[in-house]
Amino acid sequence: MFQLKTVVAATLAVLSFSAAAQSAVTVSEPWVRATVAQQKATGAFMQITAPKAMRLVEVRSPVAGVAEIHEMSMSDNMMRMRQVKELALPAGKAVELKPGGYHVMLLDLKGQVKAGDKVPLTLVLEGEGKKRETIQVNAVARPLASAPAAHAMQH
Repeated sequence: MFQLKTVVAATLAVLSFSAAAQSAVTVSEPWVRATVAQQKATGAFMQITAPKAMRLVEVRSPVAGVAEIHEMSMSDNMMRMRQVKELALPAGKAVELKPGGYHVMLLDLKGQVKAGDKVPLTLVLEGEGKKRETIQVNAVARPLASAPAAHAMQH
């Protein structure tokens, strides 16, 4: 009888750990573009995977006065950038924030972001029933030369 209780308890523990692991949002390869002195804006990039349908609704960072979710798209042979209120995160699908596409703009920078710096970001996600969760991310600043030339345009 004792063995049966032990097996049942162990099984329940594994199942609850598995459910918790499946409910976690993952953020991979977070990075920001380093800046030059006096530059007041930069971009942040990453891949976000949510286990269930959610939305990225807000981003905050202590290095910037303002953080916004932006989209770049081609329209009338011109690359255009605009702020979006939220970014859909379909269940189980990685959404890539990258140069030339969706990304986070860090505006009104409080100082230069140098290659190798770790830039803290707070991602605010909203799920079913408007339930919110926050994720803390440290994005490493990459040198300016690592950014694709086509995407090095001024925001």
